[in-house]
Amino acid sequence: MSNATSGQKAVIYCRVSDPKQKTDGHGLESQETICREYAGRNGYDVIRVFQDDFTGAHSTRPAMKEMLAFLRRQKQTYYVIIDDLSRLARDVVAHQQLREAVKRAGAIMVSPSHQFREDSDGRFVENVLASSYQHQREKNAEQTLNRMRARCLDGYWVFQPPVGYQFAEIVDGRGKNKVLVPKEPLASIVREALEGFATGRFQTQAEVQRYFEDQPEFPRNYKGRVHGQRVYDILHQVLYAGHIEVQKWNVSLRPAQHQGLISFETFQKIRERLTSNAKVPARKNVGEDFALRGFVICGCCDTRLTSYWAKGRAKRYAYYHCPNKECADYGKSVPREKIEGQFETILKDMRPSHDMFVLAYGVFSKLWQTRAEGIKNRKKEWESEVRQIEGNVTQLIDRAMEAESPTLIKAYENRIHGLEARKAELKERIAKTGRTPKDFEQSFRTAMTFLANPHKIWVSGDFSHKRLVLKLAFAERLQYLRESGFRTALTSSPFTLLSDLSGGREEMVHPTGFEPMALRLGI
Repeated sequence: MSNATSGQKAVIYCRVSDPKQKTDGHGLESQETICREYAGRNGYDVIRVFQDDFTGAHSTRPAMKEMLAFLRRQKQTYYVIIDDLSRLARDVVAHQQLREAVKRAGAIMVSPSHQFREDSDGRFVENVLASSYQHQREKNAEQTLNRMRARCLDGYWVFQPPVGYQFAEIVDGRGKNKVLVPKEPLASIVREALEGFATGRFQTQAEVQRYFEDQPEFPRNYKGRVHGQRVYDILHQVLYAGHIEVQKWNVSLRPAQHQGLISFETFQKIRERLTSNAKVPARKNVGEDFALRGFVICGCCDTRLTSYWAKGRAKRYAYYHCPNKECADYGKSVPREKIEGQFETILKDMRPSHDMFVLAYGVFSKLWQTRAEGIKNRKKEWESEVRQIEGNVTQLIDRAMEAESPTLIKAYENRIHGLEARKAELKERIAKTGRTPKDFEQSFRTAMTFLANPHKIWVSGDFSHKRLVLKLAFAERLQYLRESGFRTALTSSPFTLLSDLSGGREEMVHPTGFEPMALRLGI
């Protein structure tokens, strides 16, 4: 023990690079142990220990600031013990700033692995070591980024998982890897939002945001809200389509190793809708009281009927009315029970008969086979287009490498990006055509459950199901005259086909084994 320093007070400063090392490793504990052993050999009385979990590239750190403030309040000289020079900083400028700050606080820096000297040779050696630590830090960062980029090139996501996904260790052909896997129920919530936006069920991002806020499981910010930026990020994230792209690392669009929540074709529809003209957002206060609001138009002026509640002496009354002041029916309301009752009559009349249902089975079966054959032919066309795209991309890359104009290079890159997106979409379609097609019986049963009795879904479903019936059953908005009721409705293609069949335009053989299905559906 050194008598010259016996009884001197000291503090210990320890640092690791990030919080994970602090919780998962023993870096701080081992540093403190070594520093305490050094203090015991030299007779230092350790008063406090300061610990940081912060990068060595910066001089501003919470525990370092606290230690300097502590040293400035002391009336006697303290020793600051560090395990190694790299624990102070891994940057030349940060190292010099901290050394000067400790000195101004009236403390002396010591270490079991380095002898601090104030002469020119000592400062030179110290600066050289600090420079080498900076180079080591930068080299480690470069290697880490290169490895992360290589993982992205192989189709693995290396950042925080997006909402609806989590990491899981999966053994594949490359060994044990962390791969994104769906996280329920968030995955189903995100999938419904994405598909809903692609199909137009949600017209705007604001409607998607409200949908997320209606889901108790969806994560919120500290205010209990779903931020619009999160909705924007989800709608623009190609990971949900089973592909990966990292533009800042020049990782072009490519299939990922994880399972997508939606198809790439659906993602393309979302992208097209995001770049198309903005839609007027749906009214937030439509409510579930008026299911036909916005879908029924005035038969006199083609203005969408609006709705309201009127307050009576004993109760409130629900009405629809035309808001157009130029219309002859302006200010003349129609009771909700009347207009919605007439609408339910239309739905009941849309229910097909048993014979019509049997005929529809034959027609749809024939269409199913025709479509299957058409898909096979389109598969060959898609494969040919993929080969052509690959050739075009190669030519564009060669041109981009020879070009000198930044504008021209950017144009080539944009064109390549568009071709890669089209290639990814085609490859997904080709892969789908290679799968075993869905059983026709099962698919037919699902579709005909709706076609067989849309009124049943209307009266038994919730508000969203009612709006879905409107979109699926009718090709356009319904016209309503206050005196005579609804005009002839233009139904969607399946119902039009059933109507044609009822007129005897098709003759089909009764399919064997179909009777039980029709009976189960109540036909």
